[in-house]
Amino acid sequence: MRLKLWFGCIMTAVAIATGAGRSAAAAPIPVKVMIISMFGPEGEVWLSHRDLKQTITVPGLSPDYPAVHCGQDSVCQLTTGMGHANVAASLAALVYSRQFDLRHSYWLIAGIAGINPKDGTLGSAAWARYLVDWGLQWELDAREKPKNWPSGYLGINTKNPAGKPPLDYRTEVFELNGALLQRAFALSRSVKLSDSAEAQKARAAYPAPGNQPPSVIACDTLSGDTWWSGTHLGDRAEAWTKLLTNGLGHYCTTQQEDNAAFEILKRATAADLADDQRVAVLRSGSDFDRPPSGGSDVDNLLDYQRQGGFVPAVQNLYLAGNPLVEAIIADWPAWEGGVPAK
Repeated sequence: MRLKLWFGCIMTAVAIATGAGRSAAAAPIPVKVMIISMFGPEGEVWLSHRDLKQTITVPGLSPDYPAVHCGQDSVCQLTTGMGHANVAASLAALVYSRQFDLRHSYWLIAGIAGINPKDGTLGSAAWARYLVDWGLQWELDAREKPKNWPSGYLGINTKNPAGKPPLDYRTEVFELNGALLQRAFALSRSVKLSDSAEAQKARAAYPAPGNQPPSVIACDTLSGDTWWSGTHLGDRAEAWTKLLTNGLGHYCTTQQEDNAAFEILKRATAADLADDQRVAVLRSGSDFDRPPSGGSDVDNLLDYQRQGGFVPAVQNLYLAGNPLVEAIIADWPAWEGGVPAK
């Protein structure tokens, strides 16, 4: 009997201790700002400048980037992997792991992109209002399109390139919180951005603003896993953005992930696990999306690395994005309930 009582007490103590340990382990980590990067160099610029020494492994993240990095100031950073499938998988794993309390978190999606020389230049850092999906279109080979069509692209279930599609996917276009966009832009617009001699040489062939030094700008971004380049495709990108935003949007950057990322956060918001009104998107120009007048579309694509925009674009993600991060954590009582009025 004594042995049974002793064994019972031991098991009860173990159960209590184990339960307490599990409860402690399960307590979600509160996050004030979650920085989302897509691949190594984009993440490293944050890890090298901010004190993000706590590493939290999350099941389901990319095998290349299996952990979230956090600091004592409740700022965290996640690298998802490139492309819409990777960002969707990684963000879903993050949100539904419930290892973090993200209900009041601000999200800074910060990555490099192609840049439209009509709006910015190599190294320019652009805050987006609209996220437009380039990939959700019908396409005909340009050699087989009707001769009076400007391109082989048209909206799904439309009759010509000028027709607005019915938006059946519900992910074709998103509008971000304008108040957060304006605060982010105001906090960063006077920041001195990084540049390179190679970028200065490459941009000299363009008219303004493409030939100007990099600056912080506000314009929209186009998502699509097909990495395109060229003047005619650029024209379609401009028309497509205006079509889906009822003439209000103006794209200046091209990337692969942002519509997928926002859809995950939109669904998480519906599940009371996030707040999609606290999402900011910052894209910096690493290469021009079209050649200068008289230039080669082929060379512009194949030789994009020679434009010299990659290094300053990566550096400028931190330079333009960090003022927003600092403002949030420096005055969290003002930001906790939503974007402050001033």
